[in-house]
Amino acid sequence: MEHVNCLIIGSGPAGYTAAIYAARADMKPVMYEGLQPGGQLTITTEVDNFPGYPNGTQGPQMMEDLKAQAARFGTDIRFGLITKVDFSKHPFELVADEKNVITANTIIIATGASAKWLGLESEQKFNGFGVSACAVCDGFFFRGQEVAIVGAGDTAAEEASYLAKLCKKVTMLVRKGEMKASKAMQHRVMNTPNIEILYNTQTLEILGEQGVNGVKIKNTVTQEESTLSVTGFFVAIGHTPNSQIFSGQLTMDAEGYIQTIPGSSKTNIEGVFACGDVQDKTYRQAVTAAGSGCMAALDAERWLAAKGIH
Repeated sequence: MEHVNCLIIGSGPAGYTAAIYAARADMKPVMYEGLQPGGQLTITTEVDNFPGYPNGTQGPQMMEDLKAQAARFGTDIRFGLITKVDFSKHPFELVADEKNVITANTIIIATGASAKWLGLESEQKFNGFGVSACAVCDGFFFRGQEVAIVGAGDTAAEEASYLAKLCKKVTMLVRKGEMKASKAMQHRVMNTPNIEILYNTQTLEILGEQGVNGVKIKNTVTQEESTLSVTGFFVAIGHTPNSQIFSGQLTMDAEGYIQTIPGSSKTNIEGVFACGDVQDKTYRQAVTAAGSGCMAALDAERWLAAKGIH
């Protein structure tokens, strides 16, 4: 059995930033990166809105930079998965890769969230090449162009409104005959001249060669099929926080986001902290994830000091 002082579960901007701060505080952090080292940004191409990159950077490269920085300060970064946790006793007990038992004084959870997709093969083919699950991240690259966005809730309405400021035209594809968004958000999109809403619309396929140049859709009432000419396709049907393994031990909201004490990264269990998209369903940006990773490491360091654990 291995014992560690600070165990970081997950990587990405939150996990790597937590590791940088924890390592610099001599907490000797051990990180299990999870199935997707670097998180959602590893499937993003251009990143133009993270401070410190005046010419932008590639998502995978930025994650490699953060990982290298965390390693430089001594973080033990491991490719692997935490498969079981027991927060009922201290030190906490965990299992890595279904076989290695680890105990830990503090836990920092940075497992992120996964975008929900439509499940189309063409959707994954063009992911990062015209298909995106984040309008705020990628809308800038479609200035003056025509795009489509799938979704019917507040997030879809908000992202459509954001895109409308940048794009020539935004077409919202709504599967049912009405939107789920709040009335205020519905009014906002309906009163935006360059947003068109197509109800009862199913996405059949995303078209293109090197990138997106259209989307094939079907009206589910008339069964009529047609093609929209667009260069960008945004999916805004929600995210799923990667928190299932902590179910029943940590307090979560109805969607599974880990709830933290406002103004901190503290969960309902002392010594367990959460940062990044697994606890943030509002902002979901690399820079806010990194900031919350810093908070988690500082909170963990102060908790250890208060408990007299070295």
